[in-house]
Parts: sequence; C-alpha cells; structure tokens
Amino acid sequence: MSEYESPSIFDIVNEVLEVLEQLGVPYYVGGSLASMAHGVVRLTQDADLVVVDLLEEHAHVMEEQLRERFYVDADMIRDAVRDRSSFNLIHLDTMFKVDIFVRELSRFVESVFQRRQALPLSPSGMCAAFFASPEDIVLLKLVWYREGGEVSERQWSDVLGVLKVHMGSLDFGYLQKWAHELNVADLLDRACREAGTRPPGTGNTG
Repeated sequence: MSEYESPSIFDIVNEVLEVLEQLGVPYYVGGSLASMAHGVVRLTQDADLVVVDLLEEHAHVMEEQLRERFYVDADMIRDAVRDRSSFNLIHLDTMFKVDIFVRELSRFVESVFQRRQALPLSPSGMCAAFFASPEDIVLLKLVWYREGGEVSERQWSDVLGVLKVHMGSLDFGYLQKWAHELNVADLLDRACREAGTRPPGTGNTG
C-alpha cells in the first residue's frame, strides 16, 4: 500500500492484531468480520475482537504502538481490563472502529478459543487471523440478539447466513449443547427452521 492509498478495513484490523500478537494476547475475530469470513458478505463499519489475558501493563504498549494512526486511550484500556468490559480504537484517517472486548475465561469462552480457526483476513487472501468457528459465531450472535431485545435484523440475518452457508458441515451436537447452556435454544431452533437447516433427528417439517 502506497503512502497515499486509503487502507482497507483488513489493513486496519491487521495492524491491531499485530500488536496483540506481539504482546502474546490470545484473540479471536468475531462480529461482522467473522460472519464475512464464513461466507456472509455485508458492509461493516467496525470490527469486533475478543481477547483474554490482556493486562493493564499492555495498555501503554498498545498506546505507543498505535497512537500515530489510531485514537487510543491507555486509561480506557486499563479500565476495560479491570472491569472485563470493552474499549475501542478508532483509525484516524478512516474513522473505522475496532472494538476490543476483554473476557474472563468462562467455560464457553474457553471453548470458543479452543475451536477458533485460522482463516484469511481478507477476501484477497491477505495474512491469516484467528476467527470464531461457524458454530460459535451462531451462538454468540444469538446471545447478542437476545441481549439486544431480539430486534436486530442484522444479527439475525448473520445467523441465518452462517447456517445456510455451512448447512452440511455444522456440528449440531455442539450447537444444541451450548444453546441450552446459554439459554438460546429456542432461538437456535427458530433460526434453523428459517434457514432450512434442521438438526439431525428433528425431521424436515415444522
């Protein structure tokens, strides 16, 4: 990319991922970019990254490494680490936002990290990044859909898209197990019906 080219969203995200990898912070790409990586193409104005093991002392390094090209606030990062919440980085030239969610290692989060997949970050095959698996993206988006009052057409559309694209390869046993534990089993069943993707043993009508 020349000095005068506008960076793509993939360039922007990759710059943040390089800093996380330098710090040894495990991450996965979620949200819209993960949906896109699994075959559901749509426009997005931000990127979601989920991390564990981010430490307060990492905040200064992130600020030093990114501040020339991003709005970054070390105090906001430290607060997010302490509170297990989120912070954002805003690319100054494009105003593209990277949201970073700091998570505790619950059983489900641990499972998502264990099952993450290395996939090309961009459609052109630019360097690989770790993405949540198709099953985990479905589950995460169903949780977000429920927590958001079940009104987000975008989240619901992403769920249906991933189910349709991966119809023949999804691990429905895994999906059903965690959907029950995450209290979204009814939403999973509804999504499967709408996507025409019935779990094994449930029949084809309904």
